Amino acid sequence: MEPINCFTKSIFTIVLLILSLSSLLADATKECKFPAIFNFGDSNSDTGGLSAAFGQAPPPNGESYFHAPAGRYCDGLLVIDYIAKSLGLPYLSAYLDALGTNFTHGANFATAGSTIRPQNTTLHQSGFSPISLNVQYYQFNDFQRRSQIIRKKVFKGLLPKAKDFSSALYTFDIGQNDLTAGYFLNMTSDQVRASIPDVLNQFKTIVKYLYDHGGRSFWIHNTGPVGCLPYVMDRPLIAAGEVDEIGCASPFNEMDQYFNFRLKETVIQLRKDLPSAALTYVDIYAVKYDLISHAKKHGFVHPLQACCGHGGKYNYNVHLGCGSKIKVKGKEIMMGKSCKDPSILINWDGVHYTQAANKWIFDQIVNGAYSDPPIPLRMACHRH
Repeated sequence: MEPINCFTKSIFTIVLLILSLSSLLADATKECKFPAIFNFGDSNSDTGGLSAAFGQAPPPNGESYFHAPAGRYCDGLLVIDYIAKSLGLPYLSAYLDALGTNFTHGANFATAGSTIRPQNTTLHQSGFSPISLNVQYYQFNDFQRRSQIIRKKVFKGLLPKAKDFSSALYTFDIGQNDLTAGYFLNMTSDQVRASIPDVLNQFKTIVKYLYDHGGRSFWIHNTGPVGCLPYVMDRPLIAAGEVDEIGCASPFNEMDQYFNFRLKETVIQLRKDLPSAALTYVDIYAVKYDLISHAKKHGFVHPLQACCGHGGKYNYNVHLGCGSKIKVKGKEIMMGKSCKDPSILINWDGVHYTQAANKWIFDQIVNGAYSDPPIPLRMACHRH
């Protein structure tokens, strides 16, 4: 009888192993239920932070979706808005916006002009926000702590639950301004390149802090081709021989690609350092460059021209931006006007993308085609 008992035990053990593996595989293919999003970034994902702190983005911003300014430097929705919508969550309220906000399903700490590394200039001097990534983390830290105290007292319906912080999606779209800030401060390409390791060390530190605060799912965008944006191409920094076949400024794009290479290395290291984290690296650069270089194929026209602006080769003027006005005989006249149909242009105001372009970009990344690992947004809680 003993051999039969041994055989029975072996079969029982194998069955248990199969059931256990089946359970693990089922969990790994299960869609994530993100109850909230906490976003960190710059104007690519700012839903009202800078507007709340320094004055509202003027009309015609917001015209295509909100029909009025809505804190976004765009005619409508941003990629982060489409991310929230696809996960069944409301659009993110800006942390700095005190009016009409609801933080039940997360908060947005991004502000236009933000950098990873703090800048030694004011917003007025350089155009870069004082709310760098470390400040955004300080805001998150305070928000996480105080929201639970306040939630117990009165605002239960407007603030996230404590458990939501560990099961939320943490999104990042920042780094572009660290590169352009260097160039605009007359740094050489070598100097900008040399600054990147320190910039990414600071980025890595913030991700680790968020992990220590319970964050486990991280969706990280690399930086897009800033050399294809009018606010860069319109500057005298660009020589004729530094323009690529589609008209973009090569030195800037090459620096973006180097930054992205090092960012990907940073994400790979973070996977080793943070054993319980799921970190998804998203190649936004490839998506945006494909859109700009094959604009006609994707249903767009004039890929290097701003929709909202005034004059010049790119319909962009650094002194007369989107929504700007001048006074003529005591009467205000709008100079930075919107184009007739923003839905067929890629660039909104010389710096940012149109709602139509943002939707196209989101549609390319949502299913994981440009992700490492190649998993869709709804699976971004799974570690690979």
